[in-house]
Amino acid sequence: MRISVERKPVKVYPDPKRVIARFFFNGEERSIEVVKKVMQLSDEEVFAIISPLLQEYSKRHRNITKILTRHCKKIKSCIEQAGVDYDDMDKDRKLLLGSYFTHEYSIESAAFFNPSIVEDPDQNELVEGEKRVIISFRAVGEGHISSVVFRRALIDRNQNITVIPAGNYIDEAEVIKNAVYNKRLFLKKAADSKINIEVLDEVGNKLQDKFDYAMLRKIILDGKSMQEDDLRKLEYDKILWLSDTYHEISFSRDTDISDRVIFPISEFERKGIEDARFVRFIRDDGSVIYYATYTAYDGSMIMPKLLQTTNFYDFKISPLHGVGAQNKNLALFPRKIDGKYVMMSRIDGFNNYLMYSDKLTVWDNPVKLQEPRFPWEFIQIGNCGSPIETEAGWLVITHGVGPMRKYCLGASLFDINDPSREIGRLREPLVMPNNDEREGYVPNVLYSCGAIVHNGELIIPYGLSDYCSSFASVKLDVLLERLKQ
Repeated sequence: MRISVERKPVKVYPDPKRVIARFFFNGEERSIEVVKKVMQLSDEEVFAIISPLLQEYSKRHRNITKILTRHCKKIKSCIEQAGVDYDDMDKDRKLLLGSYFTHEYSIESAAFFNPSIVEDPDQNELVEGEKRVIISFRAVGEGHISSVVFRRALIDRNQNITVIPAGNYIDEAEVIKNAVYNKRLFLKKAADSKINIEVLDEVGNKLQDKFDYAMLRKIILDGKSMQEDDLRKLEYDKILWLSDTYHEISFSRDTDISDRVIFPISEFERKGIEDARFVRFIRDDGSVIYYATYTAYDGSMIMPKLLQTTNFYDFKISPLHGVGAQNKNLALFPRKIDGKYVMMSRIDGFNNYLMYSDKLTVWDNPVKLQEPRFPWEFIQIGNCGSPIETEAGWLVITHGVGPMRKYCLGASLFDINDPSREIGRLREPLVMPNNDEREGYVPNVLYSCGAIVHNGELIIPYGLSDYCSSFASVKLDVLLERLKQ
């Protein structure tokens, strides 16, 4: 007999009106031509074009002049190649030039799914029995490019869920490249990314054991300038692209959580940031930090990465290293066990694995934890977010893929002191697509990246058919009792 699960009457749909102003570059030669044409306009013509443009787009973007100015600065080299002194240009002409290198991108135009949920750091001004949560989503726009977006929600004492409406503006973070790199780990990741080994050896011989972005960039540009072959130059570019995967981002303090979007930044994630699994992690000293594992995708290769934040304004981003960080589905346990970090993964694409590590970003020696057992998961089994600590053990929501590649959600229970020991697993799916949920961008799929316990109920946000998202809940004690049988 299947466990009774309540479907919540709440659905969160993609909103095509939510757009960001992205930098657009059409090649150096064409860009120089555009600069020359703009420079031929009179001051009156420039003002006549830019003035109504600013009025129109200021209603769609926070501080559009700042965005256009930033985009103009990005083509400074093209401006100078056109024979123009960038510093001598007046503000209006810089804004107009910036507009020719800007386009709007609707981050949610295609889909809004695969949610993860954590307790909001701010629990002020709530009544007893309420909880404020932050939900992350995978938002998909034109070209199937994925980004991470957020919503704030409130769960009341009766388990009713209210998702707070999104703001009118979307804000991209400021990117800060001030990371200090470990030479050994950096070069190993570069080799794993199939960058030419001869170029890596040449660059590695010039790097110190610890180096920063400025040092790396100078070595790369110097080495690239000595090359004549375009394919060889590309290998140098790839190293610099890899360095972009280590960075910090910071959002303006006047943004709402729904205004903040983590959009692909580095070349190694140009095709999307997929399926962030957020977890509220308790450090050894009792303090709280939020981590999220996600998959960066460049169109052919995936790279597991780690986000960390304490406030959801400032994020540190770095790639994950090691044999166990080679595929999707990494999910961090919410605390250390026996002094070590613990991670679930699915390195072979079919089975769940368990890993321990002394370092948060290095994962080796994966050990198989679960393999498909029941018909509804014969194709593959994976986690649906970080394990949840309960009195009965570690509760893991899983996903299974069965006939017709239908995705269902299941549940497993593991020993609290030894998570390599499986206590129990549901024979039947916990949640499966119903007739109202099977149609969408990818039919017959239910998927989640994290759940939460509130007032004795397990609340699972889930994406349905890779189109929109909804919620389900189940009595925690009933689920645990079934898993222990």
